[in-house]
This record gives sequence, structure tokens and C-alpha cells, in this order.
Amino acid sequence: MSSSPLLLRNLLLSANKILIKPYLANSIKAMEARHDLHITNLDYPKPISAPPPPISKDIELKRATEASSKSSLFNLTRDDVLYEDEWLMAVNKPKGVYCESVLSSAPKIIADSSNEFHLANRLDRDTSGVMLITKSHKVAAKLVKAFTEHKIRKSYIALSIGPSPNWSKITIKSGHGRSKHGAWRVYAALDVGRVLPGGSFVRDMETTFEVVSVNGQNPEPSESESVIVVQGEPELRCVGDDVVVVRAFPQSGRTHQIRLHCQYLGIPIRGDVKYHGMYEWRGRTSEGHELHAESLSLDHPVTGDPLVIQAPLPCWAAGDV
Repeated sequence: MSSSPLLLRNLLLSANKILIKPYLANSIKAMEARHDLHITNLDYPKPISAPPPPISKDIELKRATEASSKSSLFNLTRDDVLYEDEWLMAVNKPKGVYCESVLSSAPKIIADSSNEFHLANRLDRDTSGVMLITKSHKVAAKLVKAFTEHKIRKSYIALSIGPSPNWSKITIKSGHGRSKHGAWRVYAALDVGRVLPGGSFVRDMETTFEVVSVNGQNPEPSESESVIVVQGEPELRCVGDDVVVVRAFPQSGRTHQIRLHCQYLGIPIRGDVKYHGMYEWRGRTSEGHELHAESLSLDHPVTGDPLVIQAPLPCWAAGDV
């Protein structure tokens, strides 16, 4: 005996909430496509962070075009290499260059270029800093597993424009996902696991931040640490134009994680127009966001020895801009 659409609706939906089983979500989409089941007013979670401003579309397109041109001409040099052994190498990726171009130029600076080169981690187009390239499938698989299991400690430096933080160290826990318009957004922590309009799910996202400097001045050292579990929009939206340099330690590895959390904290990264960062500042426009992958700390995938790889800091990291 076949089930009626009403029965299927009651099985798949409960208390006007979407169940978070992947196969159930796929079933809903398949049945809707066949017009067997018409479901309206699904209770999707609402994003907390603001969507990209209209100005960001044209700026991002211009930056992408310039990066494509720059990337096509890019070649690594030995000066870009931060660490190398027979199994892997770490390089200092420049701003405004795509990761794939860095990878494709790696064999040109290695004497034995018969290796199989793979990216172990990725950085956004305008993010500079430490990028790992492996020389075999086996080592690549080990490092990808280590990144997935959060066994590799990452630190980043970001320059933001906003109000001076009232904290010296803070951990923010939230959800992460794509809104119905395709943009990455911050979601409430309680929404983790819920289905989004495109069929994906809200995933957990956690970052710890430390204030490095405000207007070029180092803050007073403090032992205290604040924790924010995102439930809704920030209670107080402050406006300010202080130059705030922060160090970020992402505990998860979500797309645009640090950029999203800086936006939520009210200190968007300078030049990060997609997440409401300052595009024009003191008479100058930004070519991209000011975010730098400072270091990676890990156990070597072959020898097991502890390994710390650091990239030189960009000039803006001093906060004297």
C-alpha cells in the first residue's frame, strides 16, 4: 500500500521543523521535483550576519579579473619557500594570487620535479601566508586527514577597522552556512545541523581571537577570556574607526570563517567588502582584504616530529597604517 502525500509530510516534518537527516532532506527535494509533494513555508534557519552589500559585487568582479591576470604570470621563487623536505614544502603565498597558480609553479623550483604535487590547505585569493604543498598522494591524504580532524593548529593575523574591542581575548562559537542567495553567513549555534535552502546543513564554527594592537598600541596583558555563543544579532552595534590588529585561531576550518566572525564582532577586516570591511580608508582604496596566514603547527606526516612553520608578517601587521 502506497503512502499518501499527507502521511509523507507528517513523517518528514515535525512541529514545522526540518528534520536533519540527509536522506530525508534528499527525499523532500526529489518528491518536490516530481510534484508528488508540495511543501511550503519550510522553517529554514535565518542567517545572523548581514548579506554582502551591493557595492561588493562589482569590486569582487574587478579583483577576480585582476587576480586571474596576476596568477597567469605568477612563478614561485626559492625566496617564497618557508620549509622543504623530501615529502612536503611550505610556501608564502602572496596576496591576490590563486592557490592553483602557486601549486602549478611549484615543480619549476624543485630539482626533482617527478613528484606528485598536491595542495594540503587552501587560502582565499586575497589571503597571504603559509600554504602547504605535498609531494605524494600518501602524504597529501595524511595532511588532509589531520586538517579535517583539527590536529593542525593555525594562526592568522588580520587588520580591522572598527571600535576598540572591550575584550583582549574572545572565543566565538556559531553556525556557518550558505543563505538562499548563495552567500556564506553566520548562523546561530543552536541551528547547527539544520537544513538550509540549497539542501546543505548549518555546520559548527569556532574561532578564538586575541587583540594584538589598537591604533598601533599594544593592549595591557590580561588573563581573562570571553566566550560568545551566537544566538542572535549582537546586542550592541558600535561604530568606530580604530585600527585593530587581531590574531585569530580557527578551531574549525569553514569557508571565510575568520572574515565572517570579524564581521559579527563588529571589526570587519579592512578591504573585505563582501563582509562590510572598509574599502576606502584615509584616501586609499584596498586591493583586497588584510588577512595573513601566519603559522601552522603540526606533527610531521611522515616522521612525526613537531613542526612549526611561520610566514613573515606583512607591513600592515604592525597596525601603523
